[in-house]
Amino acid sequence: MHSYMRSSSSLLLFSFIILVHNAIASDSLFNFCSNTNYTAGDAFSSNLDQLFFMLATKGQPTGFALGTVGYGQNKVNGLTLCRGDVKPAACGTCIRNSATQLRDLCPLKKSAIVWFDDCLLRYSDLEFFGEIDNSDTFYMWNVQNVSDYSTFNNKVNELLNEITLEAYVKPSLFATGEKEIKIGGGEEKLYGLVQCTRDLSGEDCKKCLDGAISQLPSCCDGKRGGRVIGGSCNFRYELYSFYDV
Repeated sequence: MHSYMRSSSSLLLFSFIILVHNAIASDSLFNFCSNTNYTAGDAFSSNLDQLFFMLATKGQPTGFALGTVGYGQNKVNGLTLCRGDVKPAACGTCIRNSATQLRDLCPLKKSAIVWFDDCLLRYSDLEFFGEIDNSDTFYMWNVQNVSDYSTFNNKVNELLNEITLEAYVKPSLFATGEKEIKIGGGEEKLYGLVQCTRDLSGEDCKKCLDGAISQLPSCCDGKRGGRVIGGSCNFRYELYSFYDV
């Protein structure tokens, strides 16, 4: 069993929450809600329902979708992204579950984002497509440490930078990789994953991932596993296989 801790970098919250790696799949990892509200049953609410249906329908086959519903003050923009190794059926389930939970997590909010292991879902009354989201970010890390911090951190950096160079030139903006490393006199395998939302250009994807990887010392110094997760990109590394590619 792999115990995790979590913090929100954008809100500077340092009240840490223990997470269990193999928690029930329906549990969200984290969410952010705006301070602006809409009224139950109004045009914005109706447009949001239509948007959620559209994103689930379009997102399931490809793992990504964005769209806009409505006009003026009632316009709502949305985006969904499934992890690159998630199969279509599981992707669709995650998007629909995200829409349901986001209504409960951020009731009557005009902007919100939620992350699950398999997907993220975001909507807003503001236009955000094609822009790097630097504000909605949080960390997760394994509570266990490695013995040789410096060497391990360097190997994590190497792997994440290597697969970033693969990801940003792909249409999927997604890549995984692995590396044999030595820990405590023995050999283990390090696994990594990087991904960006596909509304970004390749160059902006690389910029986003470079920024996320630069947060490794704050997030996961010497930790056996860690993640920096944002609204536009994310990475994860572990000393066990956690993806299906």
